[in-house]
Amino acid sequence: MKDKKTGTICVQGGWQPKNGEPRQVPVFQSTTFKYDDSDQMARLFDLEQSGYFYTRLANPTNDAVATKIAQLEGGVAAMLTSSGQAASFFAVFNLCEAGDHIISANTIYGGTYNLFGVTLKKMGIECTFIDPDKDDAEIEAAFRPNTKCVFGETISNPGCNVFDIERFANIAHRHGVPLIVDNTFATPVNCRPIEWGADIVTHSTTKYMDGHGTAVGGCIVDSGNFDWMAHADKFPGLCTPDESYHGLTYATAFGKLAFITKATAQLMRDLGSIQSPQNAFLLNMGLESLHVRMQRHCANAQQVAEFLHSDPRVGWINYAGLPDNKYYPLAQKYLPNGTCGVIAFGLKGSREEAIRFMDSLKLVSIVTHVADAKTCVLHPASHTHRQLSDQQLREAGIAPDLIRLSVGLEDISDILADLRQALDAAL
Repeated sequence: MKDKKTGTICVQGGWQPKNGEPRQVPVFQSTTFKYDDSDQMARLFDLEQSGYFYTRLANPTNDAVATKIAQLEGGVAAMLTSSGQAASFFAVFNLCEAGDHIISANTIYGGTYNLFGVTLKKMGIECTFIDPDKDDAEIEAAFRPNTKCVFGETISNPGCNVFDIERFANIAHRHGVPLIVDNTFATPVNCRPIEWGADIVTHSTTKYMDGHGTAVGGCIVDSGNFDWMAHADKFPGLCTPDESYHGLTYATAFGKLAFITKATAQLMRDLGSIQSPQNAFLLNMGLESLHVRMQRHCANAQQVAEFLHSDPRVGWINYAGLPDNKYYPLAQKYLPNGTCGVIAFGLKGSREEAIRFMDSLKLVSIVTHVADAKTCVLHPASHTHRQLSDQQLREAGIAPDLIRLSVGLEDISDILADLRQALDAAL
């Protein structure tokens, strides 16, 4: 069967057992793999032959799950990482070196904002943060001769803004650089950024893909569509010989697989942020129900959003599933089957009322996590984004009163009852 539907890939993608082999993806819980022939091992180390020799670089369990995610996103290859943060870092660092420049939406997750704005700066890579809602001229003004990529999130965390993927892909391509899109909140069930021009897709698989808060992980998917050699002067790491592999040039040796091959053979070799095979196994268990869970997350979140929208104690709400939301037209274009289960809103009152509301919740948990089976809540200014100054918060579109509510899979009547009683207690 060709062109399998998303639900079928969720359940059966990535692992096709042969006669007598395990039906479920096995856990290859081994650091190393044995060979009888020394020359074969040498060929593996020289990237002249595919195979497994050390789990830091590749593992059969990880590869099966990465293949499933690549199939879901419509990419040619994928690589699992130890976390979503590692995926974002590897995706950018695979293109950049000291002296380079990147452009990112300013609405991204606070940890990624800090990675790009602080940590990469220490490595000699500068980031310009732009408001993705600005017009093309203002965005294009951010490009420099040394710009190597553009980065954004399909649905921003925690603000829940929708990213205009096709528009930014066109802008990036006019400047000869790839677009990287973090698709964590939407998942490939609700949006496939590659179909809209994105070149590389990243995920924190810790969220909806795992779905149960059991395993931290990340993934990078390459579309295989960006022509690296057409812009060889911008990407010497891909288009000139790598002396650590005897002068091999990734773009010519591996073609459409160049990006993931370099990320694995070079970055994972040197930095080692591999996902454990056990976590990959748990991730796969979550992926098998992703298409079913996302429908329920979206249905529950839509009802919660409508409830909050109608409550006079709620000062504002950002959920692209509401017809009067500014991102509703973009959501209808990119996410017609639903956005996600995450809602951003603020109460009428001060930051203290927001804290009191959260402390009054009984069913809903206050946790750092987001996007899993259990409904949870967070106050980003006090928690995930507390490393940012008030000015940085404002630049990232995060109000001091913003509450991030991740609507889970519980019965909707129980979720609404808990929110109602907490509002009564706080205001």
